[in-house]
Amino acid sequence: MSDSVESGESGGVTGVGQDAEADNEPPQQVPPLVPGGDGSELGENLEEQASPSAKRRRLSEGELGLGAGPPEVDGETPARAGVLQEDPVPPAQGASLQAEERGQAAEEEECHQNGDGGDAPLEGDETKAEEEQDSNGSADSPSEGQHLGLDFTQNPQALTGSWTEFSNLPENYLKGSKWAPDGSCILTNSADNVLRVYNLPPELYSYNWDSLPELSPVLRMAEGDTIYDYCWYPKMNSLDPDSCFLASSSRDNPVHIWDAFYGEVRASFRPYNHLDELTAAHSLCFSPDGSQLYCGFDKTVRVFYTDRPGRDCEERPTTVKKQGQSGIISCFAFSPCLSVYACGSYSRSAGLYSCQDGELLALLPSRHRGGLTHLLFSPDGNYLYTGGRKDPEILCWDLREPEKIVFSLRRNVATNQRIYFDLDASGRYLLSGDTEGMVSVWDTQTAPPDGNEQLLQPQLQFQAHWDCTNGISIHPFMPLLATSSGQRQFPSPGDGEGDSTSDGEGDEAGTPQQEIRQDNALTLWWAGPLSPAAEGSQEQSEPAVEV
Repeated sequence: MSDSVESGESGGVTGVGQDAEADNEPPQQVPPLVPGGDGSELGENLEEQASPSAKRRRLSEGELGLGAGPPEVDGETPARAGVLQEDPVPPAQGASLQAEERGQAAEEEECHQNGDGGDAPLEGDETKAEEEQDSNGSADSPSEGQHLGLDFTQNPQALTGSWTEFSNLPENYLKGSKWAPDGSCILTNSADNVLRVYNLPPELYSYNWDSLPELSPVLRMAEGDTIYDYCWYPKMNSLDPDSCFLASSSRDNPVHIWDAFYGEVRASFRPYNHLDELTAAHSLCFSPDGSQLYCGFDKTVRVFYTDRPGRDCEERPTTVKKQGQSGIISCFAFSPCLSVYACGSYSRSAGLYSCQDGELLALLPSRHRGGLTHLLFSPDGNYLYTGGRKDPEILCWDLREPEKIVFSLRRNVATNQRIYFDLDASGRYLLSGDTEGMVSVWDTQTAPPDGNEQLLQPQLQFQAHWDCTNGISIHPFMPLLATSSGQRQFPSPGDGEGDSTSDGEGDEAGTPQQEIRQDNALTLWWAGPLSPAAEGSQEQSEPAVEV
């Protein structure tokens, strides 16, 4: 993403404070907020894509110039970038309509605003939209992949990955991987406290998988200490440099906002405790509209506004008079349909809160064996999935009856490491790794709706890595998976120095096992309909996974 920025606009990160004020704007909303702009352009953009909160935001003059010439960003063709721009919007707004229905609703609103409610202009606009979509599809192949669904009737095919990058330092294991909201790149975290951004190889879009090279990061962003959490800006779009940023939190450091084009710090949010000492956030999550950044602390949630970097924030205690949710807030999730967010804590509890004032709406029973490390809402907002550390189960809660567990999913999590899981856009498939390197795929639609903590069996399991598969992320609209692997390796008792024969035998027995299981890598998988190219790519990529 960073190579072609030099040919773009020059004011991307010069004004750090000003840039951060408008970084919460999705690229589609920049033109409507330009003072003195064209009125027709304002109406079209407001009706098509702008959210209600977009009307309340401010832009600095330095950022207004960045809206010119976005097609040059990333060196991507307008056809491919246009496809990447379409799908991230509905998940952020919680919509579950099909693409044609969303387009039709937008066109009807335009006609109503212009005072023309006839059918003829609407049909003409739909025809034009279909022609544009067809032109994009013929220009490049991602639009075809956009309509391909996940296929788990057989094991996904390994395409390529990155393993040399993490072999330079000992025990440089990964700590998760996350697709960008527009699907253009992947973000990873690792034990060397470096965030890396990987672009998708161009051969992937042309389905020329026989010549896929090993991935190399285009950006490296080094934090000062152990990284606690990291997340993408939800309105990120590679066509607009202003929206391409991410947040990270590390030990004894403020929350940093990183520019995903230049790899530099745009701004920082500095949380202070009651002793006026800088304290680090244990978890991070942007609100769905990107206007707020939620940070988790011990029995407290602090809410920063992305247009006001600094120390000003709203404090929302999760425990009042020893009542409420205790422990360190370790993870967040926002409901796609309601103004509600969920907090998980290391005290093995999960709570539902109001986005307006942080009021506790419901506190789920403590049914996990370990502290929660990950939360996910279903696309319809009716179910919440929770998973913890040293906990063998992922639980599915029916939020219409907060005390009811619909079903549980069995996975092997034997350490305190955060093991991610992910849902596809439809909410049907849930995927998770485990400590043994296996990836399990569950079909949630096979569970009975009135189930009572029934154990749901996985539809598919495959060996993704030889070490712990700690991260898994599903592409926003293509049938692609990204997995990351590795964990801290503890020497066996036989690895210590000793003169006895038994110690020597212990070394010989313990060392080969450790070398076989160590696998620190990022891997891309094709989980859609197979093609001859994919079969050839599997033979080429499998040895890379075994390294």
